[in-house]
Amino acid sequence: MRCPFCGSEDTQVKDSRPAEDFTSIRRRRICPDCGGRFTTFERVQLRELMVLKKTGRKVPFARDKLVRSFQIALRKRPVEPDRIERAVSGIVRRLESSGESEISSEQIGLQVLEALKSLDDVGFVRYASVYRDFSHAEDFEKVIEEINAKLARDPGLESGSDS
Repeated sequence: MRCPFCGSEDTQVKDSRPAEDFTSIRRRRICPDCGGRFTTFERVQLRELMVLKKTGRKVPFARDKLVRSFQIALRKRPVEPDRIERAVSGIVRRLESSGESEISSEQIGLQVLEALKSLDDVGFVRYASVYRDFSHAEDFEKVIEEINAKLARDPGLESGSDS
């Protein structure tokens, strides 16, 4: 692992332990050249995934993009970062274990919508407005009606919601 401070390629691991979400390994490292200390995280990657965009273009799957999507949808919402991390890890695990090496961006978007639905109604509506390409106020009304219908069917969901 290259030192982020001096660029040396000879860093040493001083401590390893599972990360809090148990989906990665947290390693404390030290650089013998400059004395810099830093932390890295190591994740298991079951297979190399490619995302098939609507245009037909293929791009490598980027976990960071998935995390950013959640962060944007949930900006200024009372959702703990570890819940976001668990949702992202769950999606990545399902994608990697699906047996497919190419996943459509639409499939990923649907999984994000499903995860957001259980995390936060406002985040769900924000993401849905972009994902479903809302162009009129009625589009928002329809999604809000769906959420209200869900709450009417199962009133216990409201107390578990973060909104």
